[in-house]
Amino acid sequence: MQLGLIGLGKMGGNMAERLRLAGHQVVGFDFNAEAVTRLAASGNVGAPTLDDLAQKLQGRRAIWIMVPQGDPVDQTIAKLEPLLNPGDILIDGGNSYYKDSIRRYKEVTAKGFQFVDVGTSGGIWGLKGGYSMMIGGDTEPVEFLRPIFEALAPAPDKGWGRVGPAGSGHFVKMIHNGIEYGMMQAYAEGFTILEKKEELDLNLPQIAQIWRYGSVVRSWLLDLTADALSKNPTLEGLDAWVADSGEGRWTVFEAIDLNISAPVITESLMRRIRSREENNFTDRMLSIMRNEFGGHAVKKD
Repeated sequence: MQLGLIGLGKMGGNMAERLRLAGHQVVGFDFNAEAVTRLAASGNVGAPTLDDLAQKLQGRRAIWIMVPQGDPVDQTIAKLEPLLNPGDILIDGGNSYYKDSIRRYKEVTAKGFQFVDVGTSGGIWGLKGGYSMMIGGDTEPVEFLRPIFEALAPAPDKGWGRVGPAGSGHFVKMIHNGIEYGMMQAYAEGFTILEKKEELDLNLPQIAQIWRYGSVVRSWLLDLTADALSKNPTLEGLDAWVADSGEGRWTVFEAIDLNISAPVITESLMRRIRSREENNFTDRMLSIMRNEFGGHAVKKD
């Protein structure tokens, strides 16, 4: 089966290679000409323009969009629509906001095309282990794309599925990432406590390896953590600055809208935001207040 792919970064390139190895042909476009050249050199088909991509796809077109969420997705869809035929399928496999996906579904289907939103997890490791895909949209286009999903997934019958109507794929991925925030924060706090217990001289890489087997806290995330600690046990040279893709904060907003208490995910998001504050004003305020009411010492630069 052919698939058009827009966005040939690390994840998109790995997806294209996994599909090629499974016997599917990818026709890929990227604004980075070198990425298109690499795709063609690997055995897939490179397209220098979107028009060329559309022309090289035979029959009913299916085009997977892997670009940053927001306006880039809308711009890409707007450029593709004049090149499409009725029934062609647009797939948003990025980290889009689910309400945007619902809007795009309505806009695209009103013009006679199909739209499927795919929350995709697996990152740079998906080439080897496969991708987890949470899919939203109408049943017919999802079934049409089944060979693609089966090839990208860890196994044909594992790690993917249609979870509901348009927007539901990105909604489920949003909550997935919110849970990920909480898990990462718990691991980070636990290892920090271990690191601070200096009198026990604990070996963090060793402990991470022990926990990987038989422990109730074992996970793929812990596997990655153990690997990272084995390479840099003291985290030397790293800055305490943590980004977020937006999905954690969307999860918090959704929890508030639904009147759901989600303190772990919310605090995990707050800690990420806190990590970006230089010369933190909040902590300095706390320090000066403690000094005022209790005479506690204040550290100065």
